[in-house]
Order: sequence, then structure tokens, then C-alpha cells
Amino acid sequence: MRWWSVANFVSNAGTWMQLTVQNLLVLQITGSAAATGLSMSVQAAPALLMSVAGGAAVDRLPRKLTAAVSQALLGVIAFTTAALVATGRLDLTLLMVLAAVTGVIATVDGPACALLGNDLVPPDDVPSAIGVGSLVHSAGRLAGAALGGVTVGFLGTAAAYAANGVSFLFVASVIPFLRPAYGAVRAAVSARTPDAAGAEPAPGQDMTVRQGLMFFLRRPRLVALAGVTGISAIFGRNYSLTLAVLVTGPLAGGAGSFGTVSTVLAVGGILGAVLGARLRRPSVRLVGTLAAAGGLLQAIAGFSPSFAVLLVLVLPMAVVETVSDTAGTTVLQTDPPAHMRGRVLGVWGSISTGWGLAGPPALGLLMEVAGARGALVSGGLIIAVSVTAGHLLRKRRVTAPAALRAEEHEVAVQPALGTAA
Repeated sequence: MRWWSVANFVSNAGTWMQLTVQNLLVLQITGSAAATGLSMSVQAAPALLMSVAGGAAVDRLPRKLTAAVSQALLGVIAFTTAALVATGRLDLTLLMVLAAVTGVIATVDGPACALLGNDLVPPDDVPSAIGVGSLVHSAGRLAGAALGGVTVGFLGTAAAYAANGVSFLFVASVIPFLRPAYGAVRAAVSARTPDAAGAEPAPGQDMTVRQGLMFFLRRPRLVALAGVTGISAIFGRNYSLTLAVLVTGPLAGGAGSFGTVSTVLAVGGILGAVLGARLRRPSVRLVGTLAAAGGLLQAIAGFSPSFAVLLVLVLPMAVVETVSDTAGTTVLQTDPPAHMRGRVLGVWGSISTGWGLAGPPALGLLMEVAGARGALVSGGLIIAVSVTAGHLLRKRRVTAPAALRAEEHEVAVQPALGTAA
């Protein structure tokens, strides 16, 4: 697990180095902001359409081999991009093709690497492992963003892509030496879930994409988690957009001020990951409570009278968000049976990609109508009210049948008492 954490840190740092310069590269090639957005959409589109199939592949194939091959392929793409940039041969068409291929590979790589990390610790330590992964991601983001600027300044854009390629190959070289923890190996195919008639499915039948979709939709905890996370993703959390407009607009700050906000968000993410790693059995209720608390903090941040006050609020916002994300990820990766987790993560990948594509336009429209402050306040209140209403509705649905059963029992007992008398 220590080797895997080091490899993930290196990989995340390389990825954020590349992301730091990627949009700038598209602008340099095309001179169009619209093309920049299009390249991001092209890379995200495969996850929206193919994540479920990628998750099914992860459930069927050897996990270590799948993760190693996908990491190596991503490294090849990074090196190819670096060579094209260095030789001046990268045009918009090649860029879109590379972005699409990256998106396709990521539909397999994401769930494979996530579940591989869980295999390295005993089942009881999986929540802590997920928390460590969140911590590594946040630390890698800080390091990668800083190194990206330095690398481009001294060595050029191609060097950032080459460094990311090296990081992928480093992960691929570490994977063959990883050993699963005792008791953490995936359940055997004999543990397949029975069908509606109670019969065991034929070999391989429960490894289909359809089985993964039906399992997700029939699992109330996962559906509730999707609802909570979706509302939070659409009306909040896009702080790179909302806080950027607030800082540079009503608070009259500049790029440096927003850089400070981004740093505080990253520090809060690290603190939240440390706290999240201590969660042993997180629940969807906890995720909802944290999401509602984050929404209220976001609404309060919208009223910030000064930049200093905003910084005080940004830190707990980031902590709450990261703990909520860690708790939700733990539920997502531990609730399904072991042989279904790849497909469940695949379904989640499609859903979360939809949120990622819908969130920024929705917030942009909200800011056009209500301004930066209004978007933060109204978005935060929508999150808090929606999550609270969902909790109350679920509580009512649970208590109503119980009360009805108690009343029926009382009615049935009364005649019996009369007869006995």
C-alpha cells in the first residue's frame, strides 16, 4: 500500500502538471476558447457513454494486468503528445483524437486502479485506504500545479506531457510487485447474486453490463447517494468558477487572490482527507449531512464582505467537501458485492460525468441571472433544502409502514383478548 501510494502521488503530480498547461496548449494551437471547451468535452464523452462497459471489463479481467496495461497506454499517449508538441505537428484534429482515446482508456483505468488499491489492505481498512488515496490526490494536485508552472517556464509545454508519461510508466512498473492483502481478493464467481426467481445465473451471466445497471438502480443506498452527490455537484463545488467570479468581481481581487483561494482549497482538501481516512463505516446519511453543511457554508460565503472573511470560510468548505467525498466513495466501493464493484463504479462514472458536464453551464446561467453572490447563496440553499427534504421524506416512508403494522397488530390482538376474557 505504501508503494501504491507513492506511485499514485507521482501519477497525480504528473497529471496535474499536464492539466496545468493543457488548456493553454489548446489556446495556442487554435486561439479559440470554444475549442478548449470542446477538447474537454471530447475527453469526457467516452466516460458518459462507455463507463459501464469499462467497469464490466474490470470485473471480468485480472485487475493488476488491467491497471498496468491501461497505465502504460496512457503513458504512450502522453509521450506521443509530447513528441507532436516538440516537433510542431500537433493540430486540432490530432488533439481531439488523442483526447478521445484518453477518455476511452480512462473508463477502464479509473475503476481498475481504484479497486486495486482496495485489494492491498484488509476489508476493514478499506475506508482508511480510500482516505489515504484522497490525501495523495490532494497532495499530488498541489505538487503538480506548482511543478507544471516551473516545468513550462524552463523546459516548455512538451516537457510537462513527457513528465506525465514518465509518471504513468512508473505506476505501471510498480503494479506487478503489489500483493493483495489476505482476505481482500475478490469474491469468486460462485458468489453470484441469484436472479428474481432465486436461481443461480449461468456462469458469466451476472458479469454483464445490464446486471450492473439493475443492481445500481435497485439499491436504494446507491440511488440516494447519487441524488445527494448530483445536487451538490450541480449547484455547488464548482469553486474554480463561482469563487473566481466572486474574487475578481465583487471582492475586487486579481489572479493572485484567486490563487490564494485555490491554495486554501487544496489545504482544506488535505485536512479533509486526513479526517475522512478515520471513518470506519460511513453512511449515506453522513454524506447527506456533510453535503447540507457544505451548502450552508457556501451560502454564507456568498455574503462575504471581504477577501479575508472569504478565506476563513473557504477552508471549512473544502474540509467538509473532501470528507463527504471520501465517505461517499467508501460507500460506493464497499456496498456492492466484490464481483459487482467494477460495474457499479462504471455506472457512477457515467452519472458523475453527466454532472460534470451539466454543472458549469447551470452555474454560469445562474450567475448571469443572480450574480456571483446570488449563485453561491441560492445554490447552497438548494443543496441544503433538497438534502434535508429527501431525508425527511425517507424517514416518513420508513416510519409510516411501521406505524401501520403496529396498528394492525393492535386491532388483531383486541378480539383475542375479548375471547380470552
